[in-house]
Amino acid sequence: MSSTPSGKIRLATVWLSGCSGCHMSFLDLDEQLLELNEHIQLVHGPLVDRKDFPPEVDVVLVEGAVNNEEQKEMAGILREQSRIVVALGDCAVTGNVPAMRNGLPVKNLLESVYPVEGGHEPPGLSSGSEVPRLLPAALPLHAVVPVDVFLPGCPPHARTIGSALKALLKGERVVLEQGMCRFG
Repeated sequence: MSSTPSGKIRLATVWLSGCSGCHMSFLDLDEQLLELNEHIQLVHGPLVDRKDFPPEVDVVLVEGAVNNEEQKEMAGILREQSRIVVALGDCAVTGNVPAMRNGLPVKNLLESVYPVEGGHEPPGLSSGSEVPRLLPAALPLHAVVPVDVFLPGCPPHARTIGSALKALLKGERVVLEQGMCRFG
């Protein structure tokens, strides 16, 4: 695995359509974060004040389903610029809660959230909207880009995330032991 000049692995996290529970589980690594900090450089994520996705990322943890055009574009960028893409949690793995909207037509969904006033289209339907255009369905990450590792759970347990990161840092295959997965 490539690394920074300091010998650290470049790690990124991305939050798409999810509740941030997977990121909270990542933070639940507690003391293990200090141990991991010796081996990783966090280069992108909610805890890093960087707006663009950086190049040459070794591992990216992706939370959430792909729900709109902006997230679909981000998925393409992170796949292109990352060596290992990890679907983190049930929303990224299966679509989970965000995919509950999939039975509703996008127009009806938007009209119920953004009431139409004065005959104007609801945000997300017009090109001048500030709301990213919704995809026809919320998608699991692997439906948009190739995924290397799947970490199921709602959210995945911190020890599952820690075990996976340790394996990836050693260049080993991620193996989830019995009891490491919890589904929500």
